[in-house]
Amino acid sequence: MSQRAWVAAAIRKIEADFNRSADTHLIPMALPGFEGIDVYLKDESSHPTGSLKHRLARSLFLYALANGWLREGRPVIEASSGSTAVSEAYFARLLGLPFIAVIPATTSPEKIAAIEFHGGRCHLVERACDLNCESERLARETGGHFMDQFTYAERATDWRANNNIAESIFKQMAEEPSPVPEWIVCSPGTGGTAATLGRYVSYRRHDTRILCADPEISVFFEGYQAAVAGEQQWRNLTCSGGSRVEGIGRPRVEPSFIPTSVDAMVKVPDALSLAAMRHVSRQLGRRVGGSTGTNFIGVLQAAQWMREAGRHGSIVSILCDSGERYAQSYYDPAWYARQGIDVDGAELEGCERIGGREGQAAGRR
Repeated sequence: MSQRAWVAAAIRKIEADFNRSADTHLIPMALPGFEGIDVYLKDESSHPTGSLKHRLARSLFLYALANGWLREGRPVIEASSGSTAVSEAYFARLLGLPFIAVIPATTSPEKIAAIEFHGGRCHLVERACDLNCESERLARETGGHFMDQFTYAERATDWRANNNIAESIFKQMAEEPSPVPEWIVCSPGTGGTAATLGRYVSYRRHDTRILCADPEISVFFEGYQAAVAGEQQWRNLTCSGGSRVEGIGRPRVEPSFIPTSVDAMVKVPDALSLAAMRHVSRQLGRRVGGSTGTNFIGVLQAAQWMREAGRHGSIVSILCDSGERYAQSYYDPAWYARQGIDVDGAELEGCERIGGREGQAAGRR
């Protein structure tokens, strides 16, 4: 089969898979103490691969195919904290391509099992900062393609439409009491979701603002602060260590992070993220992942700003993945002891501030 014919067949398979998958749900959630403010969670756990990253993986594969970067029989390599790798393994198997996930050694066993279930192979790396260089090395040695989600996430996604997450949210909100959200809250992993949301609301001329909630061990918040302040070297900022909230937070400011697409950011202590995760799980009657907890603290901050300004309306955030992937970490008391995280000491009920610390919110709101 010629390269052109193989690419056409591959794109057809991905589009057919998309047509078989219904859109994800938008779930209302009560927020006591904030009268006149309606909260909704976009449940991305209902994708075939169980997370928000399913959208990204589909976009990355279509982008790579259209650019002529993927070849029949040659491996696809990705640097990932887990969920993107699960989704890319799914699409690689759909196209009959070998897949290698370069992931942190701390990745949850459930995610590793999911990657392998979809036919992927896991290459574990001790330091999060080494993921990209290891991926590049494997691509060179195997003749494969390094997908590089952290560079291409913001440009691979069609932010104008094509059922991206922003378009889906606004369609589903159309019949709600406040159909145009005051805020949409997300958390940065690549930065691609924030870029898509920010670009879409600008393109459609909505008044919605975008809030990013960054986990404790991550440099996106500091990069955003520096960019807003006009510092020229903001993209060169780094921090040590890897995020304990899987799927979000990075030790460097990734190329897909576009500060000008974001209206505000908050920095969320991990203990508070995980306490919020447990709170949301109790409210919904099912387990959610840690990044959903980080997002929920962002929701509380947005709600506080709205209440202070005397504004009513809606807030939409993202339920990124299911908590079933974290049975041996976030839902295991022994994991908290090993990490030195005091979740029980993190105040959540009635929380109106982000960790009670100054300098934890920034932006142009």
